[in-house]
Amino acid sequence: MVRLLPRHRSTKAMKVMQLLLTLHFFLLLRNHNTAHSARHKSTATDFRLPSGSHELDSTRPRPQPPVRQEEHPPLTRWPTTSLTDAALPQPQIIAELPRFREAASFRNGEECAPIHQQKSGGSEQQQQLCDAASVHIAMTLDAAYIRGSIAAVLSIVQHTACPENLAFHFIASRMEEKLSVLLSSTFPYLRFKLYKFDEGILQGKISPSVRNSLEQPLNYARTYIADILPSCIKRVIYLDSDLIVVDDVAKLWRTDLNGHALAAPQYCHVDFSHYFNSVFWENAQLSAVFRGRKLCYFNTGVMVMDLEKWRRSYYVQAIECWMEVQTKLRIYELGSLPPFLLVFAGRIGEIENRWNQHGLGGDNLQGECRGLHSGAVSLLHWSGKGKPWVRLDAGKPCPLDMLWAPYDLHIKTQQKVETGSLSFGP
Repeated sequence: MVRLLPRHRSTKAMKVMQLLLTLHFFLLLRNHNTAHSARHKSTATDFRLPSGSHELDSTRPRPQPPVRQEEHPPLTRWPTTSLTDAALPQPQIIAELPRFREAASFRNGEECAPIHQQKSGGSEQQQQLCDAASVHIAMTLDAAYIRGSIAAVLSIVQHTACPENLAFHFIASRMEEKLSVLLSSTFPYLRFKLYKFDEGILQGKISPSVRNSLEQPLNYARTYIADILPSCIKRVIYLDSDLIVVDDVAKLWRTDLNGHALAAPQYCHVDFSHYFNSVFWENAQLSAVFRGRKLCYFNTGVMVMDLEKWRRSYYVQAIECWMEVQTKLRIYELGSLPPFLLVFAGRIGEIENRWNQHGLGGDNLQGECRGLHSGAVSLLHWSGKGKPWVRLDAGKPCPLDMLWAPYDLHIKTQQKVETGSLSFGP
């Protein structure tokens, strides 16, 4: 486990960006319609950027987010299974992690490139992760979604031709040591590194969402991934915890970003207005951010990211600015997704839709059963309210949940009553 170290930017660049961002958002918001502002307990004239809120602070750590469950294009529906967020364990009330069986080991085929470790600079562990042949995958870890994360990792290593060339980067904000031990015992041969995410970086930036689970700080960690991972890592695949991969992830790794900071499967025929409310769309200055852009929805649970470009640019600051606008004016309801859309919609590289068959968890309120989008499938993603492990345990699985079940290494406990106490099976 390592702790995040700050990155340093020039003082001049910080001051220039602070001034530009402050002026830009002040101009956008000063003429905001007062009727809408009153309804949302804020006015345009009252809006002031918090002191230092947009300063590109070189002394502040920058971490990364876990899972997001957003609305999705219409899909085939099966009978509704309604399970609330209460069915998912909450991080603050979890004392112990679940137990998992040890996964089978998977080895490289003869066609795989050998791992060439760097010989100078950095720790031994970092050298092992920085070789040119590695495929880097980043995920967040927490107790509430650990069962999904373990299934996702198993599916990835099982379906790639070169599993020993995978390098996993896990980001957690709690129970880091226990999570590291759990990963090592479940996947003894896995190359991975665990990073501590400082939730304090998001203080005052997270606003209420349509679901409590979307408000968890770790849900925002993906924004900071370029600053979390070592500088020797130039590209990474970011994946949510509620998915399985049924194709060789190396194909996704080879995505041509065409000069963009990230690439993701896009959906250009959805009603994009759904992702922002009337406060945003009725303000000409706010909605002008999309002028001249092709408005295509993308899900942030599957992304290929150019970390060098992120480190050279100010995407993190732009996302943070929109998060602060949200805390003042409330322009959306869906957690960490909308700021990414505001900054990147229409400005990302293309990935085939087969790499994110998303929405299998249903919508954000009911979590009803859904079917697949038309076309081929390389990755199944249970974004939305319903999670396969929760529905399976409740005895109310959706048809596609049965495709997730074979990757579940969870050791289920057996509850017995003995002299008024509880004992648990292996």
